[in-house]
Amino acid sequence: MKASANCQLQTVKISLAVVIGVLILTFGARVSRADETCSSPYLARIDGQEEFVYVWTLGVEGMGDGADKLVTVDVKPASPTYGKVVSTESVEGRNEAHHGGFTDDRRQLWLAGLESSRVFIFDVHTDPAKPKLTKTIDNFAETTGGAVGPHGAYALPGRVLIPCLSNTKDKGGKTALVEYGNDGNYITTHWLPTKEDARGASGAELADGYGYDARVLPRKNALLTSSFTGWNNYTTDFGKLTADPEAMKHFGNTMVMWDFHTRQPKKVFQVPGAPLEIRWAWGDKHNYAFTATALTSKLWLVYADDRGDWQAKEVAPIGEAKGGVLPVDISISADDKTLFVDCFGDGKCRVFDVSDPQKPKQIYEKQIGKQVNMVSQSWDGKRIYFTSSLLARWDKQGADNEQFLRGYAWDGKELKPAFDLDFTALKLGRPHHMLFGSTKIGANRTTLASIR
Repeated sequence: MKASANCQLQTVKISLAVVIGVLILTFGARVSRADETCSSPYLARIDGQEEFVYVWTLGVEGMGDGADKLVTVDVKPASPTYGKVVSTESVEGRNEAHHGGFTDDRRQLWLAGLESSRVFIFDVHTDPAKPKLTKTIDNFAETTGGAVGPHGAYALPGRVLIPCLSNTKDKGGKTALVEYGNDGNYITTHWLPTKEDARGASGAELADGYGYDARVLPRKNALLTSSFTGWNNYTTDFGKLTADPEAMKHFGNTMVMWDFHTRQPKKVFQVPGAPLEIRWAWGDKHNYAFTATALTSKLWLVYADDRGDWQAKEVAPIGEAKGGVLPVDISISADDKTLFVDCFGDGKCRVFDVSDPQKPKQIYEKQIGKQVNMVSQSWDGKRIYFTSSLLARWDKQGADNEQFLRGYAWDGKELKPAFDLDFTALKLGRPHHMLFGSTKIGANRTTLASIR
């Protein structure tokens, strides 16, 4: 009995040590490591400042090799090639390059094509300055049971979560979340709730089955998804689309809260106007996320109320233009005090003070270009990067079709230009999503949620 008691005591000590170690890795990583502020909490972090910006770029017929490509830009301040392209790696054809994400160990970068439903896997570990294509998933629809339009990849422990935009049946907005292992092998598909099959979620009368982004708050076991539109719409010329009243009815108006561990939808929220990117707050007691609705130009907050129930609420307008400014991307600062909002319609970035998330206030705006799409912010809040392309058939025409990667310094009050790359002049194409790279990567992140 004494030996058994000693053994149990030793087990308790080991368990406590494991928990303490896990907590240190979970919460200490924020202090010791940096990164882009809108990445997965499961992702291995960059040690110090980013060295490269990877830009997933749409190919343009007759421009360079015409193919989609991963463009690597040096952003080391003291480098002789600072703000310059140091490598490119093309993939086969034009696939409507859109979003991507790393595996949790940051050795691979998965990049998706919205139109072809192909996923391209790059090695960014062997030589971070020169990523190499190592594998292409070209049977996505067949393997996943009919999901198409992979939107990107979101790091989970040992796997990636791929939110999709459409389906093979009618190429509309009903779609799914798909999981693959880091080895590139398919795991499972989770279809979004619909009125016909709400899968137990409350708010079933609102469920439209549409998808777009997917983000996790591990400590609350919360997976949140947003919604956009289907293949039929995002492959249609923007002018033709907006002139078609029937087509304009087919945009998502919902967000869904899921039980992350079981992957079961719990509640459907009505969020009219295509809620796009989701940004969870980082604070240990900040149980909320922001999104922006593209068609209605509103900021929305999804938050846990005093009873712990999840709610969705419109909290601020974005811009004052009649008809809206088409907000397309947002970035929250690491201290949860500032939100950057990119507006494709007028090419401006608007900055909001969100220290009170229930009452955001615009404090600044900057004209970035004739059009602007993605915004990426460094963890220390001092560097902001912008790209220009939304979708191949939605980008502006003529002189307004500026295609760029632009870097800025941010001092908390003003955006000041640091470098400007003209992707048209460089014959590279249309720059879309950005991700940060470095030769200095910390250990894999471990969280309590990931070892349950």
